Amino acid sequence: MLVTVVDETVLVTQAAHRLSLSSDMKTAFAGSLSELSLVFEANGQPDLLLVNVTGGTNCYETAAHIRRSGYRGRVLALVDDLSAPDVRHLTQLRGVQCLARPGSPNELDDVLRRAIHSAPAVAVSAEPAAAPTAFHGIVGRSAKLLDLFSRIEKVAAGDANVCICGESGTGKELIARAIHYASPRRDRPLITLDCTTIPEGLMESHLLGHVKGAFTGAVEQREGVFSLAHTGTLFIDELCELGAPLQSKLLRVIQNREFVRVGGSKPIRTDVRLITATNKDPKGEVERGTFREDLYYRIAVFMINVPPLRERREDIPLLVEHFLAKFARGYNKPLGDVEGRALKRLTALPWPGNIRQLENFIEQAVVLAEGDVLTERDLFSHDPATVAPAPVLSGSYEPGMPLREVERRHILRTLQKVGGNRTEAARQLQISVRCLQYKLKEYQVGPTTSHEAAR
Repeated sequence: MLVTVVDETVLVTQAAHRLSLSSDMKTAFAGSLSELSLVFEANGQPDLLLVNVTGGTNCYETAAHIRRSGYRGRVLALVDDLSAPDVRHLTQLRGVQCLARPGSPNELDDVLRRAIHSAPAVAVSAEPAAAPTAFHGIVGRSAKLLDLFSRIEKVAAGDANVCICGESGTGKELIARAIHYASPRRDRPLITLDCTTIPEGLMESHLLGHVKGAFTGAVEQREGVFSLAHTGTLFIDELCELGAPLQSKLLRVIQNREFVRVGGSKPIRTDVRLITATNKDPKGEVERGTFREDLYYRIAVFMINVPPLRERREDIPLLVEHFLAKFARGYNKPLGDVEGRALKRLTALPWPGNIRQLENFIEQAVVLAEGDVLTERDLFSHDPATVAPAPVLSGSYEPGMPLREVERRHILRTLQKVGGNRTEAARQLQISVRCLQYKLKEYQVGPTTSHEAAR
């Protein structure tokens, strides 16, 4: 019996893993709903889809992702409150059973055991996922992308550490997931850690975990990502944002294959396949003295450089078709094609934010579109500045202007240049994303005010 588990918190993933060790159940894991099609492609459609509906995702989003994935089999959804109004979005789907999430690990194990063995395997529709994919969910057929697919296949077969380099929005995390799901560890956990989303003071605890009482607020023991990813794959995104002390700790874990939780004393063995990603040049960071050279050689056993979208323009029509189908289903729109002139214009644009920017742009156009063909008006009437960055104007910093205002305007103009992409803006400004976010907060700059740079 094949069971696919979707759990962003890893709570249900761990319970399913315990159950699989004591039964003939084979388990595939997805860290989020957006990975479903990728997991299905790597493992096949499961007999049961087990979804932990966490606070960050509502039942409507869960139901929409299940529909988009093309899955038509049996679903078990664990929710906080069965009486919540939005639970009906799930119960309206064929073959879905909703249960209240148990409060303890033992109760959770019992619930999963009963649910998995309470009914025979359900025949699953053989129809493929609606979204076109070229390789493990990565869309495109350009020469550069085909070469990338070949490199992914080669490195996935082994266990070498991989470092993925590329501009923000090029799909580095998707490539990391493709490596995992093409590898012998595909049925083990894939755990992701984004170094830009965690305060530096808490990063060690997220990496290694901590024991109860290790510091103020440590009211219970916490598992770090090296524990959660044991026997599976650990993906660390934006690795170059780690400070020097944490780089040293990470190096010791990679070298010794063991770690000690914060506040603990007992070494813990770990078996993980490490994949890292960065939008910077790690070798250049070594030369600048911001990244340890010995850590660089540990993580970069195999390097993968992801080409920006502007270097593989022949893939843009395929990506537009992919995103159009995805969002047309999601928003229940009858859209099935793109106007020829509009597609030609989309292909010619620079896309500084790469695939992520293109995806957001198509979604916005789908929301506003009214016909069954996406037209040039649908695409470019709402906000043409998002894909046509304005040049930096000269003479905008008057003599005597306070340095604070000069910095504010320069940050805003850089954001406008890169289409609002904060990670790319931070790279060009040569500061960390965390520092950029702090400055934007200090200047009270929100998403809607970032285009005032032209003033």
